[in-house]
Amino acid sequence: MAWYAYCIAELQTMCGDHRPRRPFTIESLRGINNAPVLGFPSGDLVIAVTPYEHALTQQNVVEHSRVVSSFFERGTVLPFRFGTVFENDDALRRAVRSNRKQFLASVDRLRGKAEMHLKVVVRDASMAAAMVDIELPNATGGAYLTTLREKAQRERERQTKARSLSSQVHKMLQPLEEEVTCRKPVQGVKEMTIDIAHLIDHKSLEKYQNRFQSAAMQMKGCQLVLTGPWPPYHFTPTKLKVV
Repeated sequence: MAWYAYCIAELQTMCGDHRPRRPFTIESLRGINNAPVLGFPSGDLVIAVTPYEHALTQQNVVEHSRVVSSFFERGTVLPFRFGTVFENDDALRRAVRSNRKQFLASVDRLRGKAEMHLKVVVRDASMAAAMVDIELPNATGGAYLTTLREKAQRERERQTKARSLSSQVHKMLQPLEEEVTCRKPVQGVKEMTIDIAHLIDHKSLEKYQNRFQSAAMQMKGCQLVLTGPWPPYHFTPTKLKVV
């Protein structure tokens, strides 16, 4: 049987002192396509899975997130990417064994922590020209090279602005770790969006939110939007030895 995987959690947070050796059903929780969610024990860890039978849909993204969030409410989780499927029991067990050391280290590092999402929309008038992306012409020669240089120049300006703003935000909010992505501007739209994921301690949530309110008032030419706390999607292992 193939298994669709949601996340990895600590077995103790799900079962207490009881240590099951076989997959067990997570009561009152449904996964993708309304399928039951099972806990697949592996040492001190448990993998949240669902029997996989159907092709994935856009709605399954929401269902995947709901299951991960349910486990996150109980303790530390290491979310799998949406669409992670293991061929059978052996493939799942081997994948966990191959990455056990990395998984356990990540659980220790992320225990008691959460992820906050910060979206910075830049509408700085001084950057208006750099915010508009340039389409390369269907031509060759001098005109093409000139347009290519201008396009590269605007990209450098946007990256410089993004680094400056993310550094400013980091100093104001003081997260434990961060992950920054600068989205390309939409054709014809004179704004740039910077997506920032911050890792914070649960105990510091209120202090972090207060800092955000202060930062939102201080950063001119920008709109700041904050959501969370979320499971630590951006701070889990990315290179897994999947058999």
